[in-house]
Amino acid sequence: MSWAETLRTGLAAIRTHGLRSTLTVLGILIGIAAVILTVGLGLGTQKDVSEQISSLGSNLLIVTPGSSLSLEGLRGGFGTRPTLTRDDAEALASSVNTPDVAGVAPEKSTSLSLETSQTNWTTTVVGTTEDWPSVRGRTLSSGSFFTAADDAAAAAVVVLGSSTATELFGTTDVVGQSVTISDVTFTVVGVLADAGASDSTDLDDMAVIPLTTASQQVIGGRDRNSLTTVYVQAASTEQLSAAYQETETLLLNLHGISSADSADFTINSQDALVSTATAVYRTLTVLLTGIAALSLLVGGIGVMNIMLVSVTERTREIGLRKALGAPPWAIRRQFLAEAAVLGLAGGVLGAVLGILAARVLPDLLDTSIVVSGLAVGGSVVVAIGIGLTFGVYPATRAARLAPIDALRSE
Repeated sequence: MSWAETLRTGLAAIRTHGLRSTLTVLGILIGIAAVILTVGLGLGTQKDVSEQISSLGSNLLIVTPGSSLSLEGLRGGFGTRPTLTRDDAEALASSVNTPDVAGVAPEKSTSLSLETSQTNWTTTVVGTTEDWPSVRGRTLSSGSFFTAADDAAAAAVVVLGSSTATELFGTTDVVGQSVTISDVTFTVVGVLADAGASDSTDLDDMAVIPLTTASQQVIGGRDRNSLTTVYVQAASTEQLSAAYQETETLLLNLHGISSADSADFTINSQDALVSTATAVYRTLTVLLTGIAALSLLVGGIGVMNIMLVSVTERTREIGLRKALGAPPWAIRRQFLAEAAVLGLAGGVLGAVLGILAARVLPDLLDTSIVVSGLAVGGSVVVAIGIGLTFGVYPATRAARLAPIDALRSE
């Protein structure tokens, strides 16, 4: 019997029991689609996290203050102790002190209400310097960013995020308009280009003002000269490690600290954030994929079930073919071909369903799903392998039937 004849006979047998074959294929189909979607969700989440971290800027080190300690012994957590100052940021910006640092953007931020003659809006007000756009990788859609002269003069100028501008004025065409922050009237000199949003932060909802203005006229207080964050940009990706060492050493010296273990600040590398997040989501993806793969096992058991039933129902046919001279390998090959066709059908249909779902679900779940060609191809191969693996026993059982016993069966 040729391969073509084997496939023709196998397809005819599958069509004879269409409903049962369909249910078997459905079990494999669901498993394959689940695996493709699970892998796609994991890859999509890793992609989203990487983009969100990259939106901070490129080759960044993020320096935050240390933890405060109350009289009762309560620790406030990172960033609660005012240990970073503008003097620290200016020292870090010196090419003599940190030759591998390309730029520094100090930030002093807080949540405040912005008011116009018509409405108000509470957002994050960021006091920083003129280098902030280049270090943070931000551009402007209109107007211009404030200058070093504006910072030195504590000018009342502000650059709005696109979301903030829309909430206050209903449009982003707001250059020249006025807003009031902490009873100080600011002139809008620019609007930031859209940068998107993360799960908890709208990167376009902010107001950026000169650092000196923030310290002297807006935020004030005992800690007016302290900073909430210092962004340090390395000259290149290859120099990020060197920039980290230079930043840490300089701040330790400035703060009179001899051991890094006693540092009153924390430095986080952008690459470290990406690596940590990726590792977490990769582990979660593997776990969920393993759970989804269990449905493939169920599909495989379904294949074995239908093939065993098929062997029982076709006992007389098997006996007749053997009596006419069909060798055991021909019988075995026919049943394996039927099992492989069921696996292939489930794999292909499952891959199609998974790809279609990956195109539809992102709009419903507000998350990215990246379809992996390797996952799709691998899933189809696994589906065929499941059909063959779980079809071996029924095929072997059919091949071992004695012709006389098969012909005697009812």
